[in-house]
Amino acid sequence: MAELLLASVAHGSSPRALGLWVTFAVVITSMLAIDLGVFQRTPREPSTKEALAWSGAWFALASVFGIGLGAALGPAKGLEFFTAYLVEQALSVDNLFVMMLVFAQLAVPRDAQRRVLTWGILGCILLRGAFVFTGTALVTKFHFLTYALGALLIVAACKLLRDIRRAAEDREPDAPPAPSRIRAVLSRVFPITEGFVGTRFTVVRKGVRYATPLLLALLTIEIADAVFALDSIPAVFGVTTDPLIVFTSNLFAVLGLRSLFFALSGLLDSLVYLKHGLAVVLLAVGAKMLLAAVWDAPAWLTLVLVAVVLGVAVVASLVKNKSPEGIHDAR
Repeated sequence: MAELLLASVAHGSSPRALGLWVTFAVVITSMLAIDLGVFQRTPREPSTKEALAWSGAWFALASVFGIGLGAALGPAKGLEFFTAYLVEQALSVDNLFVMMLVFAQLAVPRDAQRRVLTWGILGCILLRGAFVFTGTALVTKFHFLTYALGALLIVAACKLLRDIRRAAEDREPDAPPAPSRIRAVLSRVFPITEGFVGTRFTVVRKGVRYATPLLLALLTIEIADAVFALDSIPAVFGVTTDPLIVFTSNLFAVLGLRSLFFALSGLLDSLVYLKHGLAVVLLAVGAKMLLAAVWDAPAWLTLVLVAVVLGVAVVASLVKNKSPEGIHDAR
């Protein structure tokens, strides 16, 4: 395994690439220090204005980094970054739906949700980092795995389309691990309190450490992200196998996820065609990976395709919501 990780780093270790790695690490560490050390001293729900500001800040940072990456390593690399970032940002919407579902099922107080999302996203960073470097090393060493990942994306797209059909038929879609199942496993390690204890994940009572439902929410979100990462990271490999681009695009998308949750949580249900768009994106990227041996689609074409598909899905959703039928459905 160590050999694979070293190979993944060596795959993109030119002096300019190493400089970008250092720049990325400094910027991300600084932003996290400001966020965790200043804005989260008191547990509270951020205002919509604050959430939008942080979402805009993460998007601006990603854009500046992408432009700098393109200037340092060439326009093609810059396009690959923006394509990968757009794909990751779009696929992360599924994570938002799961977060809303978990918080609703466990009745997590709004002022405690921010703490769960903060630690959940830090866990996602570690998990996805391991996936990215291991996956990059494997794909670089065993190129045939690209076709397996392409097939995996096609299967994921078909599963998403099946879930859309089930929802239209008022049937339950395939869901991520339910909190009840995770509760059964967690209770074997710690007894679980009946209610929340402020924003604490564990609490000691009479010398015994208890887990709170907040820890259950955190574990459920982490496990769900691991499931979604099996779709999103292979999708980025369909754009590039450069570990610098795969890792940074993933992290920029994940780090902006918490702010997006508070900024868009009330709007997600209105984007009725967004999942259709995500399914098309997965199909397109999967097909690109399967056809790589006979046609290497340029990065700009993938970027345009993803942007157009997602744009059409959002506009179609807005149009439907404004129609009498859409208004009736919303009610």
